[in-house]
Amino acid sequence: MHNLTISPIRAFSDNYIWLIVKGNQGFVVDPGEAPPVMAALQDLGVQLTGILVTHHHFDHTGAVADLQQATGCGVWGPQSSPAGPFEHTLIEGDTVSVLGERFTVFEVPGHTVDHIAYYSADEEALFCGDTLFVGGCGRVFEGTPPQMRASLEKLSRLPAATRVFCAHEYTLANLHFATLVEPENIDLQEFLVVCEQQRALDQPTVPSRIGAELRYNPFLRWDSPAIRQTLKDQGRLSEDTPDGVFAAVREWKNTA
Repeated sequence: MHNLTISPIRAFSDNYIWLIVKGNQGFVVDPGEAPPVMAALQDLGVQLTGILVTHHHFDHTGAVADLQQATGCGVWGPQSSPAGPFEHTLIEGDTVSVLGERFTVFEVPGHTVDHIAYYSADEEALFCGDTLFVGGCGRVFEGTPPQMRASLEKLSRLPAATRVFCAHEYTLANLHFATLVEPENIDLQEFLVVCEQQRALDQPTVPSRIGAELRYNPFLRWDSPAIRQTLKDQGRLSEDTPDGVFAAVREWKNTA
């Protein structure tokens, strides 16, 4: 039984700002644009009491100042963030009370150095920004591939039922790429059909679940013999280690 209602607010071309509601109070996660947030709050009769930030990129932080000024809400974000300083700064192991529910902070560098994620066991919810996507992961802009893989491994150890609330609708592109990496994966093929049907109806494919991601997301499957064989056949695997497999898949996706 979940006590929080979590729903997407669409922003830009493919961003999701997550709206967390309990009663008439709400938090948002990674607000890049203010107008769609203010419209959602007004439609639902919800007062914004908090903002959670995962990392400093503008499409996740661009509306923070405007929303804070308009509502007086609190802001929580990474301690060492170029977008800060935030009112409440967070590091690994810190906890945040979101409308009475406890979320634990994980440091997950790779996409950016300051990237963090928020996890609630009771709500079975993970807000992971641009670290883990449905069927994919973020580009490694500021960190290193081993750093990114370690961050993904940390998230992959969460309970299988954990809902993955990532910040972009990149699923179809990710899954089509995944079929190149692991063409015989039946779970992947079946999930792609489901997601194509959802997108044809303009429905979000997010959230997914950690347990499902482990079955079809190539960026979590560095131990897969099939993926390693594909990389070898393609001449892409220079180092047959978990870090080497992840780096090869990430580099392939960068140019696919």
